[in-house]
Amino acid sequence: MSNLPDDDMMKAARLTQAGRLREATSVLQKMLGIAEQRAAAANDAASKRIIDITPVPGGAAGRLAGASPIGHTAAGSKFADVVPAEPLRKLTESLGDVFQRLRSVAPGVTLPGVAKPAPPATEVVPSVGRFISASFRGQTGERAYKLYIPGRDVKGRRPLIVMLHGCSQSADDFAAGTRMNFAAEDHGCYVLYPEQTSSANASRCWNWFKSGDQKRDAGEPALIAGMTRQIAADYQIDPRRIYVAGLSAGGAAAAVLAEAYPEIYAAVGVHSGLACGVARDMTSAFTAMQGRHPTPDPESGRSNGSLLQMPTIVFHGDRDSTVHPRNGAEVVARASAGADYKIDTESGDVAGGHTFTRSVRRDAKGRVVLEDWVIHGAGHAWSGGSSAGSYTDPRGPDATKEMLRFFLEHTTARA
Repeated sequence: MSNLPDDDMMKAARLTQAGRLREATSVLQKMLGIAEQRAAAANDAASKRIIDITPVPGGAAGRLAGASPIGHTAAGSKFADVVPAEPLRKLTESLGDVFQRLRSVAPGVTLPGVAKPAPPATEVVPSVGRFISASFRGQTGERAYKLYIPGRDVKGRRPLIVMLHGCSQSADDFAAGTRMNFAAEDHGCYVLYPEQTSSANASRCWNWFKSGDQKRDAGEPALIAGMTRQIAADYQIDPRRIYVAGLSAGGAAAAVLAEAYPEIYAAVGVHSGLACGVARDMTSAFTAMQGRHPTPDPESGRSNGSLLQMPTIVFHGDRDSTVHPRNGAEVVARASAGADYKIDTESGDVAGGHTFTRSVRRDAKGRVVLEDWVIHGAGHAWSGGSSAGSYTDPRGPDATKEMLRFFLEHTTARA
């Protein structure tokens, strides 16, 4: 590996940074001599494709805008169409050295199977808090999780934020990238990070696109809701202040949970995600991610078949080539359907970073019930996140700060 041509490496890096993943893949294929493997596996590729695979994560400044946990190229084609699953696995087994060198000129570049170094503990957990590991078993399965326990001395019950990671991410990675534990510490909040398994999804994506995982008391929604209830019972959690948020596939899963369990969650944050019901299977998932989908299934996720307005905050980059920006607009439309809201829109900018447009919807009493943040020039990455984690764009605005502020403005109606 060490004798691979430097000019080919640089070419692959430049193509990756430009979002031209198909061409970058072709260069690497030629370098590693896997073209024959691709042809041999083509016949059974359809049965082995992986939903939401991770060709090239986004990340800090200098990372690819639009690279993501959900897996389309900038041209809108599926990465699984470029390299079928079996040769992709063989490719990634031999790419460790190649991508170590590629990262030196394109930070954050990785493929499934190429391990990303774990973030330093100091980037994950404030020194005053604790980050514990455990697992939860429910009627629909079992998942590991990590829980941030704040060190801040606050009287009474605490808020809980449930954070659903994107594809290929771990709890530590997501916590480091969003810095949610640090923001939560300032407010005395607990933070729960359920972790998807590779046995449930090859790229550890939440299965937001499967009909069996879009319903109350079924699949992953029931599992995560059960985990949430267990944490709330075991710790000093205020049942009126439990929130759910996610990135990409995690954002789509958060949207499902908000509709399926409105009695648990007081508000939802969807970052670079999709509305509940825009897909029912793998084929419609790819179509929806490209921004081409029919009206969402009105019954998907709904706990009782009726429309329940859940306080919702949405972040989406208008240069997102992985989950088309139309999906952010669809989340907003579904969250506000049938409601008569007053809409105010403002523009802003981050010093040295992105400009953005923020639309706020208020109900008849003047309460903000929906915020829509469109980040101009941003791709598929957590806005304002830290380069210590994957899929982040430090150029802001700070989605973590704004989500937490929005969440703490809302409580469920129950006592």
